[in-house]
Amino acid sequence: TVARRLARELVRRRLAACVNLLPGVDSVFRWQGKLDTSREVLLVIKTTSARLARLTRAVVALHPYDLPEVIALPVTRGHQPYLRWVASSVAPRSASR
Repeated sequence: TVARRLARELVRRRLAACVNLLPGVDSVFRWQGKLDTSREVLLVIKTTSARLARLTRAVVALHPYDLPEVIALPVTRGHQPYLRWVASSVAPRSASR
């Protein structure tokens, strides 16, 4: 599927530490002046703020939609070992050695 390919590519490029695929999301939205609905797969992508711009560019380039949804929610707290794992997983190869 498109969602699975996108998720794998983001992790492969070290732009995401983990991507959760949540299938069966029913979306209702206005597009090009018309009310529309779509069954979609929601991707929850874990990255760092330092990698967000690159991740956004990759999603826009790889996604088949004209206007893919990319929004960032700030992480204000979390399990520190997990947050360190996310940071190390998305660090450029030269920085992670």
